[in-house]
Amino acid sequence: MKRHSLLRKYAHIATLGTLLFSMVTVAQDNESAGVDEKYIWDLTEFYPTKSAWESELERLRGNVDEIKKYQGVLGKNASTLLAAMDAQSVFYKELLRLWTYASNSRNTDLGNPEGQAMVGSVQALFQSASAARSFFAPEVVKMGTKRVEEFIQQEPGLAKHALSLRNTLRQGQHVLSPETEAALSLMGTALSASQNARDMLSNAEIDWPKITLSDGTEAHLTNAGYVLHRAAANRNDRAAVFDAFWGRYKDFESTFGATLNGEVQANVATAKARKYDNTLQYFLSADHIPENVYRTLVKVTNDRIDVLHRYFNLRARMLGVDDLGYHDIYPDLVETNLTFPIDKARDDMLASVKILGPEFSDKFAEASKQRWMHVYPQKGKRSGAYMSGSAYDVHPLILLNHQDTYNSASTYAHEWGHAMHQVLTNENQPYELADFSIFTTEIAAIAKEILLQEHMLEQATTEDEKLFYLGYALEQMRGTFFRQVMFSEFELAIHEEVEQGKALTGPRMTEIYGDIMKRYHGHDQGVMNITEREMIEWAYIPHFYYNFYVYQYATSIAGAAYFVDQIKTGDGQARQTYIDFLKAGGSDYPVEILKDAGLDMTSAAPYNAVIDRMVAVMDEIDAILDARKRSE
Repeated sequence: MKRHSLLRKYAHIATLGTLLFSMVTVAQDNESAGVDEKYIWDLTEFYPTKSAWESELERLRGNVDEIKKYQGVLGKNASTLLAAMDAQSVFYKELLRLWTYASNSRNTDLGNPEGQAMVGSVQALFQSASAARSFFAPEVVKMGTKRVEEFIQQEPGLAKHALSLRNTLRQGQHVLSPETEAALSLMGTALSASQNARDMLSNAEIDWPKITLSDGTEAHLTNAGYVLHRAAANRNDRAAVFDAFWGRYKDFESTFGATLNGEVQANVATAKARKYDNTLQYFLSADHIPENVYRTLVKVTNDRIDVLHRYFNLRARMLGVDDLGYHDIYPDLVETNLTFPIDKARDDMLASVKILGPEFSDKFAEASKQRWMHVYPQKGKRSGAYMSGSAYDVHPLILLNHQDTYNSASTYAHEWGHAMHQVLTNENQPYELADFSIFTTEIAAIAKEILLQEHMLEQATTEDEKLFYLGYALEQMRGTFFRQVMFSEFELAIHEEVEQGKALTGPRMTEIYGDIMKRYHGHDQGVMNITEREMIEWAYIPHFYYNFYVYQYATSIAGAAYFVDQIKTGDGQARQTYIDFLKAGGSDYPVEILKDAGLDMTSAAPYNAVIDRMVAVMDEIDAILDARKRSE
């Protein structure tokens, strides 16, 4: 669960419940049947049966008002405040276990009404609990810093709650009256309706097209099928995939526009109600992220957009095309017959993380043998991949849609990066400080992708294999850095549109997104031709409902590259610094945790370093290609 202050941690948890570690990295889908059960997660460790889950749901429903007995007395003494804080922790820890079981049960078959009902029941309970404890933040703010700090000093048990209490005080000016807080808390489920409608439409209700490729293959272009076939070797096939897939999204442009507009309108209204200067400030405030982190990231990226354009020119050279289009982004730069079945992905990752020492690699070796994953695509399953780590007393879960490609292997490494971050955090932090930020955990995940890349480069036996992995590294930097900053610009633009009182429709979003796309892809410079066809891509991105989330992918690849470089070029202390970073969990604000590890994310340096890394990879590829040309 994403860490929030007491101001927002529980007040909006009904909305955030649909987002808990939903890190969708890629969408892949082929239906599978007869899968070995070792590739299907075992949810009985959460509850032995659905009946047991239902019994726990009823028990917590009966306890939802327990916290109310502390209303009006939080400031009585330190022991009373501790009792109230502990009561919240116990309740929400158990509620998040309920959520983990329900949401992951649903996500393997989104069209199943039973799973939808389970999730709805937990969301309703989140909302009731949020309303019951809505008095909490106003009372803490009323107590004031002096009294709260005195209580922390008097009662050692409050140490694990100190960060949360101080965070509430820090945001005190945005805490509203108890009555207003209660009213806002009742809106949680309603505010998640836009995202729920979008997900249902995209994943379960649209009749996705089928086309026949040049080799006779019938391609079913669901969201996941699109990811599989957009990288087709035949250029005409790729163009046909884009025509059919984006054409279907265009058919629903107004509907997707209505759902995203609903999300943005709710965000802007909530930010205004809480007296923030703008919506960006509101969403960064929970993790105490300075606004200049976001704006510096965007500025550095635009200042060096020529590096991205150089990559596209290199891609055109390697693909042998003169008129690069958006449908030419995804095919591998070098054809290869390499395959990565799930067991090989595990073996490769295990080899790649040996450099982190036994404290990490041994834990991964053991954890990855357990039934913590749902590996293969199936009808109705949520596309993409994520780690669900909200059940503190059990273990993380990983949803994949594995396709035996290197992209799938990299996704495996990414999600296990999240899972091992959760494992190490839970072993070293109490529940109250185990709720790390996306800002830090994306670093943990992407670092494992980079370690896997570098291991595979070291294992490459031919020049073509080396080019394949170098090309993948370039595409990762494009997709994880430049693409996510592009998304971030769009997200900021549509929120500013509403803040300025302008109408936000599907066609208007397409126009805004298209203008940003053209700038990033060098349309006006003749680098890549962007057509109206793919300008609807904004409707495909679920992350726009996660609210100023995607910029953290870009900041995180910078942090990940920093840690990998330190580990590979440094001594054992660099490795220990990284392990300590993972163990820190949510014990401080993310920017401060990274500063302790030697990384200042408020400066331009990390972002320039990632772009420099991209330049170095392109230099290496160009050197190989130039040498080949000279030898011809």
